[in-house]
Amino acid sequence: MTAPVEPTPVDPGRTGSAPANPAPDAPRTGPGPEALRPHAEVAFAGELAALAARDDRPRPARWRLSPWAVATYLLGGTLPDGTVITPKYVGPRRIVEVAVTTLATDRALLLLGVPGTAKTWVSEHLAAAVSGDSTLLVQGTAGTPEEAIRYGWNYAQLLAHGPSRAALVPSPVMRAMAEGMTARVEELTRIPADVQDTLITILSEKTLPIPELGQEVQAVRGFNLIATANDRDRGVNDLSSALRRRFNTVVLPLPETPEAEVDIVSRRVDQIGRSLDLPAVPDGIEEIRRVVTVFRELRDGVTADGRTKLKSPSGTLSTAEAISVVTNGLALAAHFGDGVLRAGDVAAGILGAVVRDPAADRVIWREYLETVVRERDGWTDFYRACREVSA
Repeated sequence: MTAPVEPTPVDPGRTGSAPANPAPDAPRTGPGPEALRPHAEVAFAGELAALAARDDRPRPARWRLSPWAVATYLLGGTLPDGTVITPKYVGPRRIVEVAVTTLATDRALLLLGVPGTAKTWVSEHLAAAVSGDSTLLVQGTAGTPEEAIRYGWNYAQLLAHGPSRAALVPSPVMRAMAEGMTARVEELTRIPADVQDTLITILSEKTLPIPELGQEVQAVRGFNLIATANDRDRGVNDLSSALRRRFNTVVLPLPETPEAEVDIVSRRVDQIGRSLDLPAVPDGIEEIRRVVTVFRELRDGVTADGRTKLKSPSGTLSTAEAISVVTNGLALAAHFGDGVLRAGDVAAGILGAVVRDPAADRVIWREYLETVVRERDGWTDFYRACREVSA
C-alpha cells in the first residue's frame, strides 16, 4: 500500500507557471501588456474581478467564482452596477451550464466538436474563471509521453541522489491535483491510446501513484480536468470505453445561424485586431458577412436560399478559419490599403482555406465562383477579386 503525499504547493520555478497556490483574492500574475496573446485570466482580469466582487452565490471548494458567475463570464451579461461582461462563447446557454455544472462534480469534462468550434477557447476561459489559472495545460500530440500527464524526473538530481521528491518534476495534472485546480488536456484524441489511459486512475480514483517512491498524490477538493477532442482530423486515436466513461461529454456545435457566426467572427477579429493595431471590425462588416456566407454554403453543400446544391471541399471551413481569413485581410488593408476591409483583402485567404487539395478543391472552388458568386447581386467586386487570385 502506498503512502499518501501531503498536497503541498509545488515549486513554480520547475514549471514556469504561476505561483503554486495563490490566495483567492490575489491578482493573477502573468505576461505584461506587451504579451502578444495574454492568458484569459490576464486579458479579462477586470471582468473576473468585477464578477468576484459581486458574486454572493455559493462557490464549490477552491473556486474563484460560483457556477452562476462562471456561466455569466462565458456568456456575457450586465451586472447590477452596470459592468458589462463581454461574451466569450456565442452559443446555446444550456451547453455552458452543463459544462460548468460538470466541473462542480467529480466527473471530468470532455469538450467534443469538429475543428473550429471554440473548444480550446471555452476550455481556457472555464479554467480561468474556476481556478484563476488556465496554464496547467497538457498539449496533446502524437508524441506526447506519459510523463506529460503523470510526472517526470530531474535527471541530474536522480543520478546524484536517487529517486526522491526533490528529483520529481510534476506534470500540470499532478500540480492541479495537489492544489485543487483545473487542469487542461488539449487534443486528447491525438495522444497515443496507451498514454491516454494514464488518466483512468487519476479520474476514477482521484489519485496518482508514484511507485518509485512508494507514495501517491491524492487530489484535493477543487481538482478537475477539462479535455478537448475532435474526430475529424487525421491522426485521431479513439478513446477507450473505460476512459470515455470517466468524462461527461459536451458537444460544441457549429454556429446555428449566419448572424451568430458573423457575431463570433467580428468579436474575435476585433479582439485580435486591437492587439495588433489593426482597423476596427465595423469598417469591414460586409466583407465578414461574405466570408461567413461562402464558408457556410461550401460547408453545408447548398446555397443559403436552398436552391443550388454544391460540392463541399476537403477542408473544414470552420469559424476559426474564417477568423484567420478576416484577420489577415485586415492586416492587408492596414498595411497595403486604405485601412478599410475590401473584397481583394480577403480573396487570397479564402482561396487558401478552400483549396487544400489542389486538384479536387480547385475545381469545386471555380464551379462555386461561376455558378453562385458570379450571379449574386452586389458581389461583382468579390467575384473579380477571387478570379484574380485564382487565375
